Amino acid sequence: MVTSPPAPGTPPDRRIPDRIHRRRWAILSLLMLSLLIVVLDNSILNVAMKTIATPAPVGLGATQSELEWAINSYTLVFAGLLFTAGLLGDRLGRKKMLLFGLAVFGAGSVLAGVSTSPAELITFRALMGVGGAFVMPSNLAILMNVFERDEQPKAIGIWAGGVGVAIAVGPIAGGLLLDHFWWGSVFMINAPIVVLSLVAMVILVPDSRDPRPGRLDPAGVLLSVIGLVLLVYGIIKGGQLADFTEARVVGPIAGGALVLAFFVVHQKRSDHPSIDMGYFRIPAFSAAITVIALVFFALTGVTFFIVFYVQSVRGYSPLEAGLLILPLAAAQLIFAPRARLAVDHYGARAVCTFSMFVVATTMVGLLLLDTATPLWLMEALFFIQGSAMAHIMPPATVAVMQSLPREKAGSGSALNNVFRQVGGTLGVAVLGSLLSTSYRDRIQGTLDALPGLPAAARHAAGESIEATLSLAARLGPAGRPLTTAADDAFVHAMHITALGSAVVAMIGTVVAAAFLPGKMVPAPQPAEPQEERKAGVQR
Repeated sequence: MVTSPPAPGTPPDRRIPDRIHRRRWAILSLLMLSLLIVVLDNSILNVAMKTIATPAPVGLGATQSELEWAINSYTLVFAGLLFTAGLLGDRLGRKKMLLFGLAVFGAGSVLAGVSTSPAELITFRALMGVGGAFVMPSNLAILMNVFERDEQPKAIGIWAGGVGVAIAVGPIAGGLLLDHFWWGSVFMINAPIVVLSLVAMVILVPDSRDPRPGRLDPAGVLLSVIGLVLLVYGIIKGGQLADFTEARVVGPIAGGALVLAFFVVHQKRSDHPSIDMGYFRIPAFSAAITVIALVFFALTGVTFFIVFYVQSVRGYSPLEAGLLILPLAAAQLIFAPRARLAVDHYGARAVCTFSMFVVATTMVGLLLLDTATPLWLMEALFFIQGSAMAHIMPPATVAVMQSLPREKAGSGSALNNVFRQVGGTLGVAVLGSLLSTSYRDRIQGTLDALPGLPAAARHAAGESIEATLSLAARLGPAGRPLTTAADDAFVHAMHITALGSAVVAMIGTVVAAAFLPGKMVPAPQPAEPQEERKAGVQR
């Protein structure tokens, strides 16, 4: 049926009911609050690692491996369930999945905060990962269903700015909590926020779902979970071992890639696929989702080594280290909500390409940092980098989400988060391995020259700058040259890793320049009458 164009001066056709449209900004605030605790939690945990490693009653006496799995158990479950959670949100209702995810995340947080052993902490962190996996896709999907298309870029810009703030506020909040309370407080702080969010969301947030989801695809869901878990596990294991050639690393990665390949084949052949693989033929979708993965790969690698640089080399406390990252967050908070203005003027391709190039340039700028560099230089680099990030994430996310029908917002959000999570995990694993290998190669000669040091102790001391500084402290005054050598070796390794991040960011620059469209591609819209289209959004 052909419809007549609206008369001049006629208000644009609106898909969002007025009662929901009026409270859209309040809903966005609630979505950002739920996003805040999920993103904030991981950055808070990084600050608490040293305390948790301290023997009871101060901490849990966790080993290095147990500390790694306290982080990785969350990541593994979170990444494995993201796509499934998005599908269930589209099918059963995104509000229901968001409330479920928040409740599970809050319960896991409380249990993690009262853990009495590292094993309990690892288990309850995995439970938090289950909750987080249901929060993230539903969060962005609800946003897409309470804002009209013309306001979505602005809303996503504000949303993305909130993510940047959460990343930077985490270390500050963690430092403040550890200064006044026990280590479990970094988890318990989530409980009152979750309760507040649940109550407000029940009242304010509307439910939405795909009005015609079709039959469930259990085989596809199972393949996606198995493939993602195997892939992420292999990446994590490679980062832990600093070696991606071992069978216990290659096996899971190859197995995960093979299962995901079967998933793609199954989706193409199925008459009721979990995700239409044709979406990846849309340039705006596939290029944007790749750019998101690459920028998170580069950024997480940098945040990984900057924490050690600021605390171990420069000697700042966790709280001070958190404060030093504030320019990165401040820039994102300032510029992310305004990124749409640049995109409107220059187009997504030009904005993302230039911004990715700026990210790569600031990575190279980190080569200027050494053991005595004025910190204002690092702060300036962080601010510039944050400004560039603010002009990448919003338009890339808008490109991903607006490339798909609104009814598939949960699946689109899940894919967006899967690529971001895998990119970030790869960044920590690969760039972390590069940092570790470069550091050991540089410090090994100094350790070999120490008289009377057993081979096992020499090997352990070369694993990280923290291990070397611990040995130097035990040696007393004789360990001062070792401390100097450790600082120099770490700065050298940091420079090599920064160059690796710059290379990845440059690849993202090429992808953005070659494949992102100049203007956003309109989302395919269903053809049913207006009344039927509104049925997908409920009170």
